[in-house]
Amino acid sequence: MQKITPFLWFDDQAEEAARFYTSIFKNSKINAISHYGESGPRPAGMVMTVSFQLEGQEFTALNGGPEFKFNPAISLYVDCKTQAEVDFLWEKLCEGGRPDQCGWLTDRYGISWQIVPTTLTELLQDRDAEKAGRVMQAMLKMTKIDIAELQRIYAG
Repeated sequence: MQKITPFLWFDDQAEEAARFYTSIFKNSKINAISHYGESGPRPAGMVMTVSFQLEGQEFTALNGGPEFKFNPAISLYVDCKTQAEVDFLWEKLCEGGRPDQCGWLTDRYGISWQIVPTTLTELLQDRDAEKAGRVMQAMLKMTKIDIAELQRIYAG
């Protein structure tokens, strides 16, 4: 068991969100679902928590009520090996959500994601500050990250 587990507070979409996420990511599954009992604070029988895994990372989703909303101050970072993986995750997670800048998007539940190719990180860490700077400027103008375009700009 991992020591730290992200705990996501939803109004009443915890199970729906967990099923959505596990349908997108490989090596993912629902581990357990618990329900509220007679003592509340939500209606008896309503899903209370959903324990699930995405790519081996444990998460818990809670149907806690409408009091709190997600915001971009916390995001889920996904390291992608290929443009195909970036494209797939971007398309799926944007369904019902919205694209943001620099590889960020907000999904239909309000959770912020960073869909980032490994290549971007490598290019930004290049010892040649001029090349890394060109990549940074290009990335800042992108919504979904385009690996081929970054490599073209890097090459000069």
